[in-house]
Amino acid sequence: MRQSVTYAAVLAMLAAQVMASEDIADKYPQSELYDKPVEVIPHVWSAIGATAPPTYENAGHNNNLSFVVTGDGVVVVNGGASARLAAALHDEIKAITDQPVKLVINENGQGHAMLGNSYWADLGVDILAHVDAIAEVEAHGGVILAGMQGYNRDRAEGTRVVVPNLSFEDRYAFTMGDVAFEVLYLGPAHGPGDTQVWIPQWEIMIAGDIAFHERMPPIFADTCTSCWIDTWETGLEPLNPTYVIPGHGHPTNLAQVRRYTHDYLVDLREKIGAHIEAGGDLASAFYVDQDRWRRLDTFDELATKNAGRVFEEMEFE
Repeated sequence: MRQSVTYAAVLAMLAAQVMASEDIADKYPQSELYDKPVEVIPHVWSAIGATAPPTYENAGHNNNLSFVVTGDGVVVVNGGASARLAAALHDEIKAITDQPVKLVINENGQGHAMLGNSYWADLGVDILAHVDAIAEVEAHGGVILAGMQGYNRDRAEGTRVVVPNLSFEDRYAFTMGDVAFEVLYLGPAHGPGDTQVWIPQWEIMIAGDIAFHERMPPIFADTCTSCWIDTWETGLEPLNPTYVIPGHGHPTNLAQVRRYTHDYLVDLREKIGAHIEAGGDLASAFYVDQDRWRRLDTFDELATKNAGRVFEEMEFE
């Protein structure tokens, strides 16, 4: 049965929230969390992280830590950037419901998705991730942990690398309480093992890092942007979610994340393609015109890097 939630009501809630910015101070100083969880639609909550890079001040909470209260337990999406951050999220969950956390899903193998696994594993909670994300944790977990310890200092206390004990390749479907979940790998996108949590009955997708709209999408050295666009068009768009919780930034709708993720990638590839056709080199590729996207947080940190990486990707296509 579809939940009775009006789209207008969600938009009104979002309009009242302050847009994310690197200049906004910690919004919830009494907690390790950057901000207190908000109920996006009934039973689906998300603690919205800073759109700035991870710092001591935001305790590494620069992504969205979401959870679903099912009636027979809680499903958490993202382990958090540290054991202490995971514990802070759990404190908020316990203030909302007495239902136990039964499953944690890592949306990828990055630190802010999986370094808090140690807290949940110590409670005996199962942890699920895509096989490619697990490979990232196994290969690079120690380096990722050391990086977090570098900026988080005492806030890293108690954190260790824990590999998820459950894995999937394409789809992991289950029902808990009143909620049917589809944990999906739609295809290559931002990074290895990018995972989407789809709840069809409520038309909501916890999209992870396939979708951005308030901060610029980071393009890694091994990101295939043409693959990301194809995954978007053939995997995400046909699901047509009404509500989207992206990996970073406030909950929104499909049109917004399409504009600032899919359309950004298409635009950058067109600019770099024209640059290559004109005989341009890597040094000048860094400065192709991206002014259309300047409003996005982390533009200054990422725009030139993204351009260079797309040039290197497209040069031999």
